[in-house]
Amino acid sequence: MSELQFATFYNGYEIPVLGLGTWQSVGDSVVDLIKDAVRMGYRHIDTAQVYGNEKEIGQAITDLIEEGIITREEIFVTSKLSSTRHRSDLVEPALRQTLSDLNIEYLDLYLIHWPMAFKESENPVPMDTDGKIQFSDVDYLETWEAMEQMQETGLTKNIGVSNFNSTQLSRVLDNCKIKPVTNQVECHPYLPQIKLSEFCKSKDILITAYSPLGAPKRPWMQEGEPVLLEDPKITEIAEKYEKSTAQVVLRYQIQRGHIVIPKTISLDRLEENMQIFDFELSEYDIESLHTFERNRFCPFTVSIDHKDYPFHDEF
Repeated sequence: MSELQFATFYNGYEIPVLGLGTWQSVGDSVVDLIKDAVRMGYRHIDTAQVYGNEKEIGQAITDLIEEGIITREEIFVTSKLSSTRHRSDLVEPALRQTLSDLNIEYLDLYLIHWPMAFKESENPVPMDTDGKIQFSDVDYLETWEAMEQMQETGLTKNIGVSNFNSTQLSRVLDNCKIKPVTNQVECHPYLPQIKLSEFCKSKDILITAYSPLGAPKRPWMQEGEPVLLEDPKITEIAEKYEKSTAQVVLRYQIQRGHIVIPKTISLDRLEENMQIFDFELSEYDIESLHTFERNRFCPFTVSIDHKDYPFHDEF
């Protein structure tokens, strides 16, 4: 088993640089997935209210603690606030529901999942009769103030954002009491996020890279779209290091100072993704991977008309 490495937030709190993403992981199989991952050495689990799997993850964590495999302090748990819960009075109930489902007393990290607020609803993506998302005009600064209160009460150890562009992040920084510790964004060689990464680094905010493998199982993938892990140039780099293309693109994130949360339901892939701490990419290969930019795989275009849609800006 590879030795896990940690990154440190500006406040001194540590986070394992490799985590397990759980988007699309639903049903009873999630319990076994989490247990297998933790037994393999994973100590960082990333979920969200909208993923619909927090109860299963909670069951796995409870079982692992009862079995003496881990203590609560040894597992880093991240969740995210749904866009339908941006109004300040809804943030604490949403977090408490997440904690109840996960069967834990606090989160290690709570994120605003998206800057866009949706109509307050039990449905995480409320649609009108025309099939369009119903928006809310709640300002994410109101949401952030409520997030700060959640950290102050101890319900979460850290707070951050997800899918915020640099302009939105700057606005939070200009109006906050507690600075975000991370911005979780899509990041991979086809979307290297060079400018956003440099901006966040200048503010002591860590990037957490989701879909680092190029989201190959995304439901909206079109025939003929590029497959990151099959890119011949990445394959060539992988062969040089005698590693897989997945290990190369994960190592690419680690060496940039990013946290990375690949998702998988395969035991072999879980093990493979752990084996990224025993080699280093050359500066030349990292610079080469920076030049592969092609497209965003998770644009969430159904919300493109929202005033706070984040992907209009350059970065």
